[in-house]
Amino acid sequence: MKYRPEIDGLRALAVIPVILFHAGFDLFKGGFVGVDIFFVISGYLITTILIEDIENNKFSIINFYERRARRILPALYFIMLVCVPFAWMWMLPSQMKDFSLSLITVSFFTSNFLFWRESGYFEALADQKPLLHTWSLAVEEQFYLLFPIFLIFVWRFGKNKVFWIIIFMTLTSLILSEWGWRNKPIANFYLAPTRAWEIFSGAIVAFIIQKKGIQKNNVLALIGLIAVVFSIFTFDESTPFPSLYAIVPIIGALLIVLFAEKTTITAKILRTKALVAVGLISYSAYLWHQPLFALARIKLDQKPSEILMVILSILSLALAVISWRYIEKPFRRKDKKFLSSQSVLVFSISGILIFTIFGVLGYNNDRFNGIVGGDVGHKFYHKYIDEKYNDCEPRQVANSALTWKGFLRCKQSGEGEFDWVLLGDSHAEHLFLGLAQENPNINIAFYIFGAPPYLNEEKFKEIFEVISTIQNPKTIFLTMHFVTRVESEKALIDGFASTIGYLQGLGHSVILLGDIPRYDVSPEECKYGESVEQVIQKCSMTFSNFQQQTQIYESALRKLSSSFGIHFLSVHQPLCNKERCNMILNEKILYRDNHHLNIPGSILIGKMLSNQLNKILSNY
Repeated sequence: MKYRPEIDGLRALAVIPVILFHAGFDLFKGGFVGVDIFFVISGYLITTILIEDIENNKFSIINFYERRARRILPALYFIMLVCVPFAWMWMLPSQMKDFSLSLITVSFFTSNFLFWRESGYFEALADQKPLLHTWSLAVEEQFYLLFPIFLIFVWRFGKNKVFWIIIFMTLTSLILSEWGWRNKPIANFYLAPTRAWEIFSGAIVAFIIQKKGIQKNNVLALIGLIAVVFSIFTFDESTPFPSLYAIVPIIGALLIVLFAEKTTITAKILRTKALVAVGLISYSAYLWHQPLFALARIKLDQKPSEILMVILSILSLALAVISWRYIEKPFRRKDKKFLSSQSVLVFSISGILIFTIFGVLGYNNDRFNGIVGGDVGHKFYHKYIDEKYNDCEPRQVANSALTWKGFLRCKQSGEGEFDWVLLGDSHAEHLFLGLAQENPNINIAFYIFGAPPYLNEEKFKEIFEVISTIQNPKTIFLTMHFVTRVESEKALIDGFASTIGYLQGLGHSVILLGDIPRYDVSPEECKYGESVEQVIQKCSMTFSNFQQQTQIYESALRKLSSSFGIHFLSVHQPLCNKERCNMILNEKILYRDNHHLNIPGSILIGKMLSNQLNKILSNY
């Protein structure tokens, strides 16, 4: 197959927006379509190779898989290996368990199934998963595990019939993806059956070019380029994907592949040295960027600055040059002196075994054993809630809530309609356990979102409509992680005012809850072997520092309390005295990370809140 520099330019046009999208730059809000463009390119190139080999009687399924192994595994294994020590040092136990599972599933090219079961691609914590981006590699390899076998079996019917069979499968997959985003959006995003049409479209183009050659058409090639760029800058997280919307970047890529003959304007743009150079290292760049971003976010435990993300984006390209030059290129040479076919097999199997062992060890390692309160640490919290309490009954959860690309969980402590509802984000959830255990006769539920529960947020309207269908008046608590979510006192007042007014209009009672201290250290840093004084100093803060955290939100909550005649309850009292706030009390840690309560912490706050609520609600 003749080399086409413009295809490497198209790779660059795909990988750069993906990197900048994952870096969090709003300008590239549709940068995720770069993955779809990669699928088209891959389908075109691999199918072209397969057709040529089959027609020239040179096809070997073993050789095909060997080429894929040489292309994919060395750089992938290297970057996975680099991630391991940083994950071990910086991750919380729950993060380490998730990462360990991803090591195993990436090795078997099944990570798309793992991430499908864990969460959505756009959900709040996805950007802290170093290997999240490998879902696309899994989709490709699952496809290419079966596609060559399919071609071998159907080629006997004639090339023309194979072409039309592929068109039929493409349309079937597209229809399935259109159904999928409406009914199973996360599975639709991650799984091969709803992504196959994108790769098949590249295969269709391979058949056309193999028969008629590359056509020169300046207009169509330029339309293709515009379609790709348009998608990058206009699509966003709310765009259903993949779906009919994905046709725009897919058709754009297809038009470029079909009609960007080397003398066209589009080909000349894509053949520029800078784009071709980035295209050559695009695979390594794709592999490097997500681990760099995710580990930086984990280490900082806050949103990295734009300057840092620019630096990391550039670093991903620099590291890509190194791994392309010293890992990708040497391993792709079919040089028996360097790496024979047998050695490739041994290398591939060894990698699977090594990362499976790393994964098992990481998953079963409990780094909380040496930590105060380790027997009830981070890893138990969600598991405990999931085992003890049920998901909210379907009629009490908006159908559209299950299709959001944001984070949503809803649990209830009893059956039937709720009595109390905690409405907010994960800081509403971590109060649930303590309140539920202290009030066993009250059916308590929580809805949590990846954003403030403001009525004027379009995606929350249906949840509020569902709450409006609850027949009897309830007690609804509003809270969230105010320190990171509140931009200004006015924004909080305006956002909560619309919510409070709406809920009161339905007859519900509303209570505002404050927040707990957020620390600069994680619980892992509070270990045995240090003096009590050192632990207290490290795992606490002055009360004046905590007051600085409360400045914006507490003033707003008190004003809302006064304006609407509702109660505001602060929740930090058990954790603070007049001098200091503490992550540890009576040699027991109360946090599972630097701003979430663990089981004993939730129970402690739950007891305090329950005592106050019993007095308040008895007067209603």
